[in-house]
Amino acid sequence: MRLADRVFAPHYAAPLRRTVAAATTLREGRASDSATLTDLSQGAAFDLLDLTGGVAWGIAIDSGLVGYLDARLVGA
Repeated sequence: MRLADRVFAPHYAAPLRRTVAAATTLREGRASDSATLTDLSQGAAFDLLDLTGGVAWGIAIDSGLVGYLDARLVGA
């Protein structure tokens, strides 16, 4: 939503604040062998934008990076 005035998309999503349930990596793409963007520690804040096919897409709050991680590791 915060980029709606700068980026065109067919729809916009308000992020849902979540925490990372276990240490993991934020990846560049959906595939498990995608390049690593950053490491996330257990308890790190994560703004969830989409959850599809066992993969979560969102924003790692500490780094501001947008990427993918295993959906099972996104806590409440």
